[in-house]
Amino acid sequence: MAEEAERKPVLETVQAEGTDGNCVTFVLHDEDHTLGNSLRYMIMKNPEVEFCGYCITHPSESKINFRIQTRGGIPAVEPFRKGLTDLMDVCHHMLSTFEASVKEYKAQKETEMD
Repeated sequence: MAEEAERKPVLETVQAEGTDGNCVTFVLHDEDHTLGNSLRYMIMKNPEVEFCGYCITHPSESKINFRIQTRGGIPAVEPFRKGLTDLMDVCHHMLSTFEASVKEYKAQKETEMD
């Protein structure tokens, strides 16, 4: 029960007072450059995104401050969600391609041994 109370949220949002939702900082806990750089790349492909960057505040902290600023009144959460979805799609494609290649390799080795 105490573990549930101490558990940090995976995602927090920070927004300056008086601003609309087009400029938001997302705080991702328990993440590092692996997700940060890949997600930044996917989000920057969106033409509605004016700025996207991330930083790791300190090497001993495992969290990322991920900032997105959009054009045209589009909420920053939309390209954030789309970037995560696109990144998941790329990862699924890479995994299925890898698994198919391993299966093909094993089948080829079995036919060579026969």
